[in-house]
Amino acid sequence: MSYPEQPVSLPERTGSAQSPPTGERPAAKLIAALRRGGAFLVVGAIGFLVDAGTYNLLVFWGGEGVLYHSPLIAKIIAIAVATVVTYFGNKWWTFAHKKTDNPGREYLLYAVFNVVAIGLQLGCLGFSRYVLDLSTPLSDNISGTLIGQIVAVVFRYWAYDKFVFVGGDAAKDHSSANDEQQKR
Repeated sequence: MSYPEQPVSLPERTGSAQSPPTGERPAAKLIAALRRGGAFLVVGAIGFLVDAGTYNLLVFWGGEGVLYHSPLIAKIIAIAVATVVTYFGNKWWTFAHKKTDNPGREYLLYAVFNVVAIGLQLGCLGFSRYVLDLSTPLSDNISGTLIGQIVAVVFRYWAYDKFVFVGGDAAKDHSSANDEQQKR
């Protein structure tokens, strides 16, 4: 008994002969990482401006702002406002390729890691204010906003990528769904 020949489907190779048969080429991975890093930095820059602007309005508006004598409270408020802005920037742009099936978990972890990052920023400001006894607008902005922000940004990127925005790759999931439909 003879059977008609069926076309055999072989997995497609991606990349050049020198690249591995599966996955992305190293150059494509590097470009994707640079784009994500660039997006994260742009979102962070916007967050930085929101943080610095809010803090300076609260502490130094008109010479002595409403929270001049409570710089840590002012910093908490400024960071909270900036955190809301950066959450949506990171969710919709930096990590848009990662979809989640558990947004509650994502929001909770985002909040937890931001509390840790706030502690890092407050530690920098508190050290400057209460250990070094510096209380000028320049020293507050260098310690709490510039140095604190740098430390917090590095921590946040690592934590968001590793623990918060960990859902599957939306593009890969879409291509897998297409492959599954083609098999039917």
